[in-house]
Amino acid sequence: MRLMQLLGVGALSLSLMAGAAFAQDKAAKQAEVLKKTDAALQAFYAKKPELKAAVAKAPGYAVFTTYGISFLVGGSGGAGVVRDNKTNANTFMKMGSATAGAQIGAAESDMLIIFKNAAAMNDFVNKGWTSGGTATAAAGAGGKTTGSGVGSSMMENAESFTLTKSGVDVGLAVGGSKFWKDTDLN
Repeated sequence: MRLMQLLGVGALSLSLMAGAAFAQDKAAKQAEVLKKTDAALQAFYAKKPELKAAVAKAPGYAVFTTYGISFLVGGSGGAGVVRDNKTNANTFMKMGSATAGAQIGAAESDMLIIFKNAAAMNDFVNKGWTSGGTATAAAGAGGKTTGSGVGSSMMENAESFTLTKSGVDVGLAVGGSKFWKDTDLN
């Protein structure tokens, strides 16, 4: 009986330590995403200063860092955060996309989405978005973009901007993107 009690206490202690380590790991991952988000915002503001005011007055915004490769068919993935400007709450999210068309490239990019109303932001967070159709011509190196600079597109009740940080991405393609909550970080 005494052995069972010791094993129970030992198991409980290990689970508490594992939970604490997971919480520290989660906090470190959240901090890394927020660090990349802040760096991306600063890069967008440097390229297009009027975005700072647009982000500040919007009900919320999202920032994602993506990594992708394409040759006729392509794919990319990344992570980011949606920031509710009213509540100052962050929702950590992931994204993935696939494309097909006349395209070639490998690039690291930042994406900024500025929501025009709270309903659009809530739909994005809770349902994700899928969008398609791209035409790109961008190149970047060392965190500096050449060629297209800040690209933008209009979505229903939101506007998105893309900044290529490194690599080359050229082409005309049709594709889709999906965004979803990161269950490990929320």
